[in-house]
Amino acid sequence: MGLFLPTYFPPISQFSEIARFNEITFEIEDNFQKQSYRNRCYIYGANGQQMLNIPIQKNNGVEKQKTKDTMVDNSVKWQDQHFKSLKASYNCSPFFEFFEDDLHRIYNKKYRFLNDLNFDAFLFLTDALQLEIRTKKTTEYQHHNIENDFRFLANVKQKTLKKHSPYIQVFSDKYGFLPNLSMLDLLFMEGPNAISYL
Repeated sequence: MGLFLPTYFPPISQFSEIARFNEITFEIEDNFQKQSYRNRCYIYGANGQQMLNIPIQKNNGVEKQKTKDTMVDNSVKWQDQHFKSLKASYNCSPFFEFFEDDLHRIYNKKYRFLNDLNFDAFLFLTDALQLEIRTKKTTEYQHHNIENDFRFLANVKQKTLKKHSPYIQVFSDKYGFLPNLSMLDLLFMEGPNAISYL
């Protein structure tokens, strides 16, 4: 069993580790960290790497806020912007059209809590790749020295555990291969074959 943080359409490095397990635990009792994959992902845009960032509500002067209590700021039209960015980037990819309707449902749903969105993103990916992974959630913070602890992969600045082989990307003829983008990039380019890549 692996221990992971829920992330927004996770990077390939994180999901390749998730895919190794039949059962994983999501850490939901940690403190929210800025500049993490909890509320951002990276895609391949027309100008290279593009960040999609979910705005988070201010925590009313509370110094530390648990990730499970972190709320999405829906006063910003971030969902429209993210979906339009994905469509602009991947409309010509081999598999975007195949997954577009399911993805659109996520971007039409109003989320109050960030974790609810991240769990839906996880379910979207496991369904698309036909993976059966049982999930549990922590009830208290899991301290260090835990076997199969992959929480560090939610850190944007964390180096990946392994080098990923290049695959064809939408704008790779312009900018070359961009490693460790969101799993959406791999899914839209490779479709169900993405699981073999992982």
